[in-house]
Amino acid sequence: MTDTTGTDSPKKGRLICIGTGIRYSEQITIVSKTYLQRADIVFGVMQNSLIDDWIMDNNPNYINMQKFYGQGKSRHQTYIEMVDAILVEVRAGKDVCCALYGHPGMYACIAHLAIGRAKEEGFAAKMEPGISAEDCLFADLGLDPGYFGCQSFEATHLLFYKHTVDPGTVLILWQISLAGEHTLKQFETTQKNLQLTVEFLSQWYDLEYEVIIYEAAVLPEDTPRIERIPLKDLPNAELEMHSTLVILPKEQAEFNQEMLTKFGITEADLGN
Repeated sequence: MTDTTGTDSPKKGRLICIGTGIRYSEQITIVSKTYLQRADIVFGVMQNSLIDDWIMDNNPNYINMQKFYGQGKSRHQTYIEMVDAILVEVRAGKDVCCALYGHPGMYACIAHLAIGRAKEEGFAAKMEPGISAEDCLFADLGLDPGYFGCQSFEATHLLFYKHTVDPGTVLILWQISLAGEHTLKQFETTQKNLQLTVEFLSQWYDLEYEVIIYEAAVLPEDTPRIERIPLKDLPNAELEMHSTLVILPKEQAEFNQEMLTKFGITEADLGN
């Protein structure tokens, strides 16, 4: 396999961060699987023990990094410890693979931190993409993000920063089960935080407006969770760490008449 890390570093150690996809063993790319199998050592964070077993079948030198998590322990500290462990092996001159479920660069800071530090120290490092939860979401819900447009936020980020929601687009809120959880020490939010989330969203959507709780299928025999509920019922919904909130467009986006005039076209020219 051709090495495409794009570095002239003389140091021997190398880091490749790969995505294994969401569905167990079925969505990893050929190139990522090759890196996984050929690595001297593999570090991983998976969402299911069966996937851990599958990785070990492909490379017995596997370190499951779930052990770094702890109740009441800051996830920020956990991620730093994971990166430290990865870099120890890179510095030892090993060909290191970091395997993360889904896409390694989406809602996963470990790969970004590890690659950044490896490059700073003069080692070859790169990321290989994987099929993400967002890819599965578009397929399972039959959505084309280019048709309506799409706004995608981590739920707490949307709540804590001055973003404006456009109800004429698809709105995707990741990690809705952690909405408003800012300590990085808990693995679930509270009913109060979810009620505040509903109040925030009610600026653009009626309380009776239908929203979707989505969870991608992980195992071959699983089916995706696509549960439609009124927005007002979100605080009482059963949410998992991998639950995502999807809100379909409430209305058609308003035409920008100024730009239509500049382009010399009318609404009729656009087939509406």
